[in-house]
Amino acid sequence: MSEEEKNIVTYELDGEIAMVGLNRPDKRNCFNPDVMKALRIAIDRAGEEAKCGIIFGHGDNFCAGLDLRWAAENWKTGRSERLPFPFNRNNYFEVMARGNIPFIAALHGATLGGGLETAAAAHIRVADETTFFALPEGTRGIFIGGGGSVRVARLIGFARMQDMMLTGRVLKADEAERYGIVQYVVPKGQQMAKAKELALKICKNAPLSNFAITNSLPRLQDMNYDDGLYFERMVAEYTRSPESIQRLHQFLDKTAPRVRPNE
Repeated sequence: MSEEEKNIVTYELDGEIAMVGLNRPDKRNCFNPDVMKALRIAIDRAGEEAKCGIIFGHGDNFCAGLDLRWAAENWKTGRSERLPFPFNRNNYFEVMARGNIPFIAALHGATLGGGLETAAAAHIRVADETTFFALPEGTRGIFIGGGGSVRVARLIGFARMQDMMLTGRVLKADEAERYGIVQYVVPKGQQMAKAKELALKICKNAPLSNFAITNSLPRLQDMNYDDGLYFERMVAEYTRSPESIQRLHQFLDKTAPRVRPNE
């Protein structure tokens, strides 16, 4: 990773957790091709070195989406012969959504457009009470392009997403939790602590089970009833390993933690 890429996306290995940070605070962490390239590199690295990743934003916001100044300067003639962000399944959204390890998005401040699409590519989303969400592409004369029409719509439903895109509706953190965008809402400034708490729990799981959960469950949603049940059975067999047997014996020997309600 070049020095320039290190500046716009930070990477730190905290034990078994990879910390990936968007680092353009003066631009509200908006992304352009350089940011997307750096994110791809960092997420690939996390998949090789860590058991869980956390993506977050430096400064006052998670990510306000596309860098509109960059877009205005590079899209001067509107539609171009060469797409600025050509579609491929190896972009950072896909590598995070269906990569080697689970990712948690720790959110605060503006989480807009591509920022929301980025958060939706993570597997768990934690928002502090300052977080607000919107899909303002309609007001900018553009359309989402980071997989949001698939991933965000699956989180909140087609009708709610269409409402947000047509009207510019802004959701606060508690509304986002009700809509299903985030799984946890915490007090201001506590999103990183909660994300690390969850990441430590995830790291204790069998890596093969984590991989099956993050890569199989999304695909199962695309299948019909019979195919889903068949695929589920295949994944269950694939996931069984010597570590599975060891963990079962730990439970029987009462050396593994028991399932208890949160206090």
